[in-house]
Amino acid sequence: MSANDRVLINQMIEERRNARAVPLSFDAEFERFASEHALHGFGLSEEEIEGGVIGGADDGGIDGAYVFLGGRLLHEDSEIFQQQSSVANVEQGTQLTLWLVQAKTSPGFSEVAIDKVASTCKNLLDMEVDEATVGLLYSEDLLARFRLFREALKKLLTRHPTVLIKFSYVTRGSASEVHPKVQAKAKILESQFSSAFAISTGEVEFLGPAELWKRASTLPSYTLELPYRESITHGTSHIALVGLGEYIDFLSDETGAIKSHIFDWNVRDYQGNVEVNREITASLQNPEAPEFWWLNNGITIVCSQATSVGKRLSLSDVQIVNGLQTSYTLHETLRDRYVTDPADPVFDRLVQVRILVTVDQAARDSVIRATNRQTSVPVASLRATDDIQRQIESYFLEHDWFYDRRKNFYRNQGKPTDRIVSIPLLAQSVMAMALGRPDYARARPSSLLKSDVDYRRVFSDKTELAVYLWLAKAQRQVDEFLQASSDPVSRSLHTNLRFHLAMLGAVDLVGRIFSKPEALNNAAREDVFPNPARLRSLWTSLQEHYDTYQRQQRSGPDKTAKSSDFVLYLTTELGYGSLHRR
Repeated sequence: MSANDRVLINQMIEERRNARAVPLSFDAEFERFASEHALHGFGLSEEEIEGGVIGGADDGGIDGAYVFLGGRLLHEDSEIFQQQSSVANVEQGTQLTLWLVQAKTSPGFSEVAIDKVASTCKNLLDMEVDEATVGLLYSEDLLARFRLFREALKKLLTRHPTVLIKFSYVTRGSASEVHPKVQAKAKILESQFSSAFAISTGEVEFLGPAELWKRASTLPSYTLELPYRESITHGTSHIALVGLGEYIDFLSDETGAIKSHIFDWNVRDYQGNVEVNREITASLQNPEAPEFWWLNNGITIVCSQATSVGKRLSLSDVQIVNGLQTSYTLHETLRDRYVTDPADPVFDRLVQVRILVTVDQAARDSVIRATNRQTSVPVASLRATDDIQRQIESYFLEHDWFYDRRKNFYRNQGKPTDRIVSIPLLAQSVMAMALGRPDYARARPSSLLKSDVDYRRVFSDKTELAVYLWLAKAQRQVDEFLQASSDPVSRSLHTNLRFHLAMLGAVDLVGRIFSKPEALNNAAREDVFPNPARLRSLWTSLQEHYDTYQRQQRSGPDKTAKSSDFVLYLTTELGYGSLHRR
């Protein structure tokens, strides 16, 4: 590692701090930076990274904790926790990953840090852990992350998952100069992870400025080459027959993992062991099966430019908008075989790929809708292409805010992170402030949009576009207030009450409880929100009533935050009135 790497990383973190309306401390920004680049292959959004940051006291030596199933980030309201039937769709042997990050601004790596993580994991990976006891040692945020992992493992046992426990230790020291004793401790920690469960393996990695700089300075490539066997060209677009081996190469990054970022615009995630994917796998494993492209609808790619030279297509701004199930199943089924035996006859089979060249976003959206109507797709999966979503995005852009209809689209363009608002966050803000349901916003962070009824309530063409922007800005002000509070706000308290405080801010402006967005029309037109002094008063009252309700009802913090009865109690006690709750 050169001294320049450390200088560049320091400068990068300072720039990120200064880009925020309320700068984090250098250490806090470094924690987020470290988590982002330790997990660089997953393409997490800013909100997803933030959601896994632990920080603060009693963190057990862990600054970030994330749980993935088959490469997809799990939340407490992910489908496997809501519907038992969804577990059956998880493919046998899918990998469940617990990824831990420790980020220190120190100039080296220490034995003590690894010892602390080893002790924490020994306690919290115990499937019979008594949380009442360990709760005296660790923060609720850390307990919740490990609880999520343990509950996911219990749910998935019948699917015989594999388990990976990985620890990324990140500092500003050189990863090539780690002391032998620290390396020995890392090996012991890997063994501890591998023996935690009969199905688990452990990995420990050291990341210093050189590794961070390499990852931070490398944007995901959306310009790719696709070899083909035969093609038909019309205008600038193509239909090509591509060998399965070449297509797997096209999908894979330098580590062999699938390039998840080229599926950002696809309407749904990988569905795992569903019937159609089982049929794809069976046809690949049967040497007597008909040609693969006879049996499969193929892949649809949209791109901004396609150049063909010598049976190789160079594609710019690649997005696979249809064929995710086929692509993931091919990769899952054949990737390892392709590495060990690329001459296997299966790789001479062909898949049909449509390459559609257009820079017109409306045309791209039409392609996405049309190609995905051929099979049963949950309505929630198509939300990003709705007219109301495009209208909100356009309105935000006019006011120098960025509505991320397509995950990480604006982040990849380098837009300020505190002005980027995702569809789920805006939906939660609408539900909390405009519809008076902060409990619902807290309880269903990732599944809020799956109900048609909820979606139509949240995203209505009767709601003024200015109200949507006001809600996004108001929620950001609340989060920045909590972040900048002179009394440190624990992450669990922030998570539980951020939407309740936002609701109180909106109600305080209007002067009464309400459940229709038009009540905020005037506030949006005048662009007003309670000032920090008023927010501080509301925050104090909110915490007092939160604590009182828990004592009176003998209810835990999470249960209280997700309770509509608590919202009724809160607004009534503060003199704003009450509404009937369904």
